[in-house]
Amino acid sequence: MVSIRIVIADDQALVRGALAALLALEDDIEVAGVAADGAEAVRLVQELTPDVCLMDIQMPDLDGIEATRRLRQASPGTRVLVVTTFARPGYLRSALDAGAAGFMAKDAPAEELADAVRRVHSGLRVVDSALAEESLFEGANPLSERERQVLRLAVDGRSAAAIASEVFLSAGTVRNHLSAVIGKTGAANRAQAVRIAQDKGWI
Repeated sequence: MVSIRIVIADDQALVRGALAALLALEDDIEVAGVAADGAEAVRLVQELTPDVCLMDIQMPDLDGIEATRRLRQASPGTRVLVVTTFARPGYLRSALDAGAAGFMAKDAPAEELADAVRRVHSGLRVVDSALAEESLFEGANPLSERERQVLRLAVDGRSAAAIASEVFLSAGTVRNHLSAVIGKTGAANRAQAVRIAQDKGWI
């Protein structure tokens, strides 16, 4: 029997280890490597060229969405299955747009996860059905890339001037972007806009 070689990327050591241990029990799945962040995942995939990479979304330095995009360019033969705690419609859309072949929640039963690896490896797309339905009704992310960038920097409450210095814009332009975000999210203020965008997986 030919084994499906996988790499697992997750910044939580316990989760990484648990996924590796569970999937290693399958006769047809071989854990070729594990990564603690997106950048390491891209490096490992380039080095090992596995069949499938299990990718978390929220990781330091390089998140799973951008890592998926880079990984697909570096190793087109490697399929990506996003496995995340943050099962949100916005993340699903972003992951599929980045080239992921599947999207599952981490609390899925072990046999479902192993089956998803096999299906993704065989060329199929695997998406949590409830999340796919929610995504259809939720609509696309209304925020532009620049608005998402500015809002991510506003998460910790930093001033418009501080954000402006990081993105090489004027403070007035940053305030305009934040006003647009507040309007698009239907929020009352910047802090609420951040919460809404995070809940929907838009940032």
